[in-house]
Amino acid sequence: MSTALAPTIPPTHPAVVTTAPRAPLATLTVPTVPPGPGQVLIHVLWTSSTPLDLHQADGGLLITHPALMGSSYGGVVAQLGPEQPRDHLRVGDKVFGFTFRGDEEKCHQTYMTTDWYMVSKLPEGVRMEEAVAVSVNLVTAFHTLTADFGLELPWPVPAGENRERDTPIVVWGAASSVGNYAVQVLRHWGFENVVAVARAKHHEYLKELGAKVCFDYTDGDVVEKVLRYVGEGKEGKPRVPYVLDCIGSLEGTLKKIAELAERGTKVAIMLPVIVKHATEKEAPVYEMDVNKVLPGAWKEGVELKGTRTHFYLQNEFFKDHLQSEIVPALLEQGVIKPNKLKIVEGKTMLERAENARQLLRSQAVSGEKLVWRVADE
Repeated sequence: MSTALAPTIPPTHPAVVTTAPRAPLATLTVPTVPPGPGQVLIHVLWTSSTPLDLHQADGGLLITHPALMGSSYGGVVAQLGPEQPRDHLRVGDKVFGFTFRGDEEKCHQTYMTTDWYMVSKLPEGVRMEEAVAVSVNLVTAFHTLTADFGLELPWPVPAGENRERDTPIVVWGAASSVGNYAVQVLRHWGFENVVAVARAKHHEYLKELGAKVCFDYTDGDVVEKVLRYVGEGKEGKPRVPYVLDCIGSLEGTLKKIAELAERGTKVAIMLPVIVKHATEKEAPVYEMDVNKVLPGAWKEGVELKGTRTHFYLQNEFFKDHLQSEIVPALLEQGVIKPNKLKIVEGKTMLERAENARQLLRSQAVSGEKLVWRVADE
């Protein structure tokens, strides 16, 4: 069952697509998909570019060209499908969110169609360009901490003491978008021993977000410093029970983390693992199986987990509540600070998308999220 488009909504619209690995992006006219039962049609105004967009455009990761891109949106509800399960959305509402399941949900286009539970209402006082970069990384943090580490993040947050409040949790690449939100989520749920690994220029800000201590990954002895800080393991547990690798780079993060992890350590790695970064002249190389990375370098008993954020919908509670309720509530309450932004300029949607890709490829951005305007009107 589907509905007809409202007469004010165009039957087709422009979308940014890949054309071939490392080739210039292009604009394609695609159909506007009417919202079915429980669905929402959104006029997309803002989006963000993520490393996944670069992996797909330059490396063809998990796609067939031509392909629509984009998983972060901010916009306005244009039309509601029938059978809305919750009375919390109206036409004209300002919304934002994270989507990924098909072309109709891709966000580098002026209209997208998704399910109600993938939509967050924009809180008063929060700018849309701030919120557009939140959901994909905040959802990733929730999924990694619960599914990969097995930590409990009940909602609402219960009063009282967290039994694991002193457990050391290392967030490697803490200045990244996912790292920022992981630190903030852990703080809010009562984990008080978050060890942030990032460049020194980010340390003061990371402590404001909730890190107890920070180390600089450019220091040659950073692993020794972390181990000296955490001291001996408790009750037969490893000295560092959890390591969240927010970057997933063979050279940049994993070789050091392999020195840090020991039997019983859970290491959650952002996928894909970047074996070789894209450059202007060379194509990237990726690996999706973390167990094939650095064979022989990991100590026996280390638990390697490749983080697959798209699987968060398997958690029925998070499916219904994470984006529709928890994410906007955390923003509205000021628990979560949005990432610092870099607005990508350009005369057209296509030019802005291409400029964002070039910034990602050159690794020119640190501690900021690339955000750009989709609709020109």
